[in-house]
Amino acid sequence: MKPSFLPEPMAAQPWRVIIPLTLLTFFGAAVLYSAAGGSFQPFASSQLIRYFIFLILALVASYMPQHIVKMAAFPIYGAVVLLLFGVEAVGAIGGGSQRWLNIGPLVLQPSELMKPAIVLVLAQFYHSLPPGMTGSWRALIPAGVLLAVPMALVMAQPDLGTSLAIAFGGIVVMFMAGLPMKWFIGGGVAGLIAVPLAFFFGLEEYQQRRVTTFLDPESDPLGAGYHITQSKIAIGSGGLFGKGFGNGTQSHLNYLPEPHTDFVFATMAEEWGLLGGLAVLLIFGLVLRWGMNVSRRAPDRFSSLLAGGMTATIFFYVAINLMMVMGLAPVVGIPLPFMSHGGSSMMTNMICVGTIMMVDRWSQSTQSSGFR
Repeated sequence: MKPSFLPEPMAAQPWRVIIPLTLLTFFGAAVLYSAAGGSFQPFASSQLIRYFIFLILALVASYMPQHIVKMAAFPIYGAVVLLLFGVEAVGAIGGGSQRWLNIGPLVLQPSELMKPAIVLVLAQFYHSLPPGMTGSWRALIPAGVLLAVPMALVMAQPDLGTSLAIAFGGIVVMFMAGLPMKWFIGGGVAGLIAVPLAFFFGLEEYQQRRVTTFLDPESDPLGAGYHITQSKIAIGSGGLFGKGFGNGTQSHLNYLPEPHTDFVFATMAEEWGLLGGLAVLLIFGLVLRWGMNVSRRAPDRFSSLLAGGMTATIFFYVAINLMMVMGLAPVVGIPLPFMSHGGSSMMTNMICVGTIMMVDRWSQSTQSSGFR
């Protein structure tokens, strides 16, 4: 429902998602302000600037016509794959991983762009596939190749978390497209068999330590288990109402690692308590519910798969980060959307939000033309 007191161009904007996202980002900026010791620099100010820039770009992109988006799907995918090859050839190394391209003053992480790109290309692939072929191998093999190529390139960086995020978005689109359930069951069984092999032969030593630490963090509380142990202490010490804004000790005394990025939820929970955590979950629930509703109302197969896959990508970020900081998943470097400081994460999630806004406009346009 559009606010009647606003001018038509303003009233036509998707306020049902803009308002909760803006509230969440401002709340995240308050947490970053506290994490920096009561200063807007260097985290909170840049976070807000990035959010509003990407929000404007998302709103502009939401007016993109559907036929152009369809035509651009495979070229966009191909361009991002080439960027991933560029990372392997000349990418910058940081923190033991080779993930970034330095293009003049711009530092780009192509693996982040692949998360929405894989959803877009698979949505177009299944839209163009005749419905009768959904249960055939022609629905699985090409899509599997489209998914496997970027996953392999990202794993080589190495970046397990981003590779899993790409896989999740792609598999959700394949599931929504109606592929036979037996294939997913078979894939799950094959995955369980492959896990030990992947652990011993596919993961770097530091990634193996993350998995073993997740299983028993108390075995090395001052070493490999330090991150998870301190995160649990921060969340637990917040109690119901928290210690109060700016009164967190785990982050201010430098016990909690990465309090402004991967473990920003723990920083928030210590100062705002369980009530703050529930507020964050409520806002994410509103955003994800909006995305699922847009997917259900979508006017065609392509639009539905596109909105559903983008919603799933945001969900993966939220679910894995929250499980990670509570010790329910290994630490894989997945930031919390709109709260963790970082341009790459903000860019990816705003691409997803902008795409869902775009599908929502397509639905509204179809409904309007249908009433005439």
